[in-house]
Amino acid sequence: MKRVSFARFGGPDVLRLEDAEEPHAGPGRIRIAVRAAGVNPVDWRIREGQFRGIRPLELPAGLGQDAAGVVDEVGEGVEGVAIGDHVFGEGENTYAEFAVLSAWARMPEGLTFEEAAGYPSVMETALRVIREVGVRAGQTLLVSGASGGVGSAVVQIARERGITVIGTAGAASQDHVRGMGALATTYGEGWVERVRRLGRVDAALDLAGSGVLRELIGLTGNPRKVVSIADPEAAELGVPFSGVAGSMPEALAEAVDLISRGRLRIPVEKSYPLAEAAAAHIDSRAGHTRGRRVLIV
Repeated sequence: MKRVSFARFGGPDVLRLEDAEEPHAGPGRIRIAVRAAGVNPVDWRIREGQFRGIRPLELPAGLGQDAAGVVDEVGEGVEGVAIGDHVFGEGENTYAEFAVLSAWARMPEGLTFEEAAGYPSVMETALRVIREVGVRAGQTLLVSGASGGVGSAVVQIARERGITVIGTAGAASQDHVRGMGALATTYGEGWVERVRRLGRVDAALDLAGSGVLRELIGLTGNPRKVVSIADPEAAELGVPFSGVAGSMPEALAEAVDLISRGRLRIPVEKSYPLAEAAAAHIDSRAGHTRGRRVLIV
């Protein structure tokens, strides 16, 4: 089979499309013929070697954790899924023609493989950070980085729960943020005052890592009312950093429910052939995304 891998840490140029042995579904796992794989910031962070001190990696290594596809192997002890089912979920080395999943759900009616591949990790992250920041119905949540995949999920989940959302994003993404039900404003000079004019902020999420933690603390009045998934200086400022994953099966179940009820939609901004994974990483790292980026297999 073909898969994307890298033999040394570095820039996007280290990625190669190569021949590799097919993985197989062990106990409690399924294998899918991958139709699309989600591109997440964690993927290029791994490729750059940002986690090698805390998460040793044997090279050469594959990439990717989100995928959607067709079940073609079912491991021992797995029930409720059959060969031929269309599923989406989380696994390892999903930038490939075949991948083994450790968590999965059937794809909701009307969802394409391309769309489905963009949901798993962003849903898990969104649900986790909303829980960790402790925001409740009737309160206001400020989301810094509201237009990306995680931001899009956070805005829609929070609105579904009766939380008012103020979202900051680039000028080109204002309509996208407003369309999800948030009050929108732009980054850049004067953004804090623009947020203040939109209302009181009870809690805030830093999803972009754009160096705004001090301002978020000022807006909420308490560093414990801010959670970051992207700024390594968070701990120095007393801001919780959320990096430990929660329950992927629960996240997938909630995604299916919300999508099926028409309460959640994360658009695919751009899709790329598997051979163009490097271009996907370049674009993902540049930010300014409205929704998700995926690889088509």
